[in-house]
Amino acid sequence: SRPASGNPIPSPPLAQAWGFAAAGKQVYSDLEEKMRVLFIAAEATPFAKVGGLADVVSSLARALKGMGLQVAIALPRYLGVEERTSLEEVARYTVPLGEEGKECVVYRGQLPRGDVEVYFLDHPPFFRRPGIYGEGGKEYPDAIARFSFLSWAGGMLPERLGWVPDIIHIHDWHTALVPVLLHYELVDSALRDVKVLLTIHNLAYQGTAPLEQAASTGLPPEATAAITHRGVLNLLYGGIKFAHMVNTVSPSYAQEILERGEGLEEILRVRAERGELVGILNGVDYSLWDPATDPHIWAHYSADDLSGKAINKRRLQEALGLEVTPDVPLVGMISRLVEQKGFDLIIPAFDRMMSLGIQFVVLGTGEPRYEEALRDAASRYPGRVAALITFSEEWAHRIEAASDIFLMPSKFEPCGLNQMYSLRYGAVPVVRATGGLKDTVRECDPGSDSGNGFLFEEYTPEAMLAALKRAVDLYRNDRDAWRRLMVRGMREDHSWEASAREYVELYRRLKG
Repeated sequence: SRPASGNPIPSPPLAQAWGFAAAGKQVYSDLEEKMRVLFIAAEATPFAKVGGLADVVSSLARALKGMGLQVAIALPRYLGVEERTSLEEVARYTVPLGEEGKECVVYRGQLPRGDVEVYFLDHPPFFRRPGIYGEGGKEYPDAIARFSFLSWAGGMLPERLGWVPDIIHIHDWHTALVPVLLHYELVDSALRDVKVLLTIHNLAYQGTAPLEQAASTGLPPEATAAITHRGVLNLLYGGIKFAHMVNTVSPSYAQEILERGEGLEEILRVRAERGELVGILNGVDYSLWDPATDPHIWAHYSADDLSGKAINKRRLQEALGLEVTPDVPLVGMISRLVEQKGFDLIIPAFDRMMSLGIQFVVLGTGEPRYEEALRDAASRYPGRVAALITFSEEWAHRIEAASDIFLMPSKFEPCGLNQMYSLRYGAVPVVRATGGLKDTVRECDPGSDSGNGFLFEEYTPEAMLAALKRAVDLYRNDRDAWRRLMVRGMREDHSWEASAREYVELYRRLKG
């Protein structure tokens, strides 16, 4: 039941997915006005989350659907997916990887809240594993093969569903082969008019491998040569080269990577000079992140009634064995424990940081050296430091609700979401002025009641400590000014609506 290229009428499986067949009254001409967008990604909340990528994929998809677009997400079927949505098999096909090919079974599910269809691409040897990208701080050695499969399976999906999108929106290196497959016409010819948008969430992760692994991509020699950069396979390089448009997740990051582009400056500058590299700031899904309604926190509160904030602080102190003292500034962090996030500043300066008279709570996993250093810090500062070396959505919300100050001393930050969550939760952000942090946090000036946080420029422990000290001093010495600072941040609007409109404009530009 494959339609001709460009035919907007879905075949029965997808028609039912959109609810058109069930309604029975849908006028098909209405569909022609609705842009069709297929997201292909390695993560999407709540099915698979390692970082902010997962939140962005799900929240943006919901926002676009709310604006009237037809949106679907293609995602690997990881372990445990079936616990979060009911699954229905809708397709089965062979992906041309390896001598005999690899079977892909497609299951349809849904995002909770929002009715966005999710297509789970299943190949158990690749995706039914304890980790998403790896285990014990180490990436799975067959990462290139796993995510080449995702690109191939995602690129073949529209034909198997009988539904041709206007835009395929891919995310990071894991799906960066999709535009390569389209460029070399390795997938269905019905996709020849489809445009591909690549969103770079973090340029530091590029999907590189020795040329000996070329066979695991399934690409012919000319395509392999085209994605070879500096003598190695580089999947993100291929995506940047062949996607019709590239964007990053903040305007400042789009500028910064032209100078500090992790070895990809040249190709990024080419795209920028053609007007094909832009920055769109991520947004916040306030249906998930709002202290007035958050189901994960102990007490609700808002900019109009802050009383619940103190309750959350007390309950967190009790739960984590911290001294229950309302007047000690509680500094929170929720982060991958990697150098990029500033832990090479925090660990050497930890004792000096604690000498500011704070409590510190951190949630996250990452490099073993940082995990161990934080566990050690918690044992050296009983009652003052809590290190939760895990990831928990519930505790992420609780830390935001309890914290007075939220620390993000990132070396670089493509966008960052936690500083925007923190603003809504009245946890004043202390951040390094880089990427999206610079685009969302403004230095507090108590005299003029302006700004929403504290920033530092130099990537040094001293600069970080100076910014943190400015925050702690204001908290201690002028509670009225501190309360006004909190409320200013809580009243800001960083919702997805404005960002989603920018993506729609980008899609329209691509579609022509």
